[in-house]
Amino acid sequence: MITLPRLRNNSEEVIARLAIRGLDASSMVNEVLTLDEKVRTLKTELEALKAESNANAASIGRLMKEGNVEEANKAKEASAQSKGIIKNLESELTTLESQLKEALVVLPNTPDFSVPTGKNSDDNKIEGVYGTMPEIPENSLPHWDLAKKYDLIDFDLGVKITGAGFPVYKGKGAIIQRALIQFFLNEAGKMGYTEIQPPLMVNSDSAFGTGQLPDKEGQMYYVGEDDLYLIPTAEVPVTNIFRGVLYKSDQFPIKYCGYTPCFRREAGSYGAHVRGLNRLHQFDKVEIVQLVHPDKSYETLTEMSEYVQSLLKKLGLHYRVLLLCGGDMGFTSAKTYDMEVWSPAQKMWLECSSVSNFETYQTHRLECRFKDENGKSQFPHSLNGSALALPRILASILETYQTPEGIVVPEVLRPYTGFDIIK
Repeated sequence: MITLPRLRNNSEEVIARLAIRGLDASSMVNEVLTLDEKVRTLKTELEALKAESNANAASIGRLMKEGNVEEANKAKEASAQSKGIIKNLESELTTLESQLKEALVVLPNTPDFSVPTGKNSDDNKIEGVYGTMPEIPENSLPHWDLAKKYDLIDFDLGVKITGAGFPVYKGKGAIIQRALIQFFLNEAGKMGYTEIQPPLMVNSDSAFGTGQLPDKEGQMYYVGEDDLYLIPTAEVPVTNIFRGVLYKSDQFPIKYCGYTPCFRREAGSYGAHVRGLNRLHQFDKVEIVQLVHPDKSYETLTEMSEYVQSLLKKLGLHYRVLLLCGGDMGFTSAKTYDMEVWSPAQKMWLECSSVSNFETYQTHRLECRFKDENGKSQFPHSLNGSALALPRILASILETYQTPEGIVVPEVLRPYTGFDIIK
């Protein structure tokens, strides 16, 4: 969340950085500053009235002891009038503070100045294309047909049990899913990430802390009776481990990873791009999260991006890296790299990971601080990344490794699957 002191002191810089998103935030920022000024003015007025009321109240007893009943009654009347005014002003202040918070939390994070200006994915910058373009046999099949041919995934059964976007993995399809999860978790462990197994539902405070609320209500499944949300990503519960905690600078970096199913309503999604595993309402993902000193966050962002790429290289997949433009970044991100794998049968790129630096946007919401070497309280930077999301990785593996004899299992997964080809 953008802080009020920052808006008061650097409003032009905030507006300039939000312009990278293709957003003219002048009116939004001015609304916040106007409300902020009203709140501060009202607080000053209230403090003066309360001081005056307290002085009147204190004088009543003294005047009565002195026998000055008339003056004491006047003080009582003034005190009663002040209390009425104070009550009305406190109600007005509560309303203004609520309006100020609402105006503040709808401001997205300010992009880093290295982020390309733009409004949508057409303005993203390709940072690099890696690996060998796979050569697949003639009459090769897309992954949904391969899944049916080898009895790996039953999309129709998922529709019967739940609905579209909830596939059922079967036999060796389920084993490959488990193999990918174990591989990703083991690799994260080698990189110093502590594994977390978090809850799959969170409360509204947690969803607010990481920025899902109030930005993404329509994308989350809501359990109304219990006022809980099914998690859209492990980022939400894992990052909320930091909520309300005061750290010391020598504790950084703090590195967590976690595997969870993820649930996304993806309201309004339709068309060819959602076929098969391309877009699901429930899917598996391993997430990596870091909390770091502000001076280290962009170095850490590069390291996390390179780590995710190392997984794609070990799986032998053709992929590319995009630096997202301001308009295509998430609401809470200051800078994001996307990794996309190639789907050779569909002849299209599929996003499989986003790695983002949120700077202090989340930690302000989480009220997470640290004491620096001088004892000063600061906000650390938070980062996360998909390492990796399974559906599109599996789609790319099935299509990339199909042969006339069957689907070859990537070598790094064979210790986990126990077989090297699906016939």
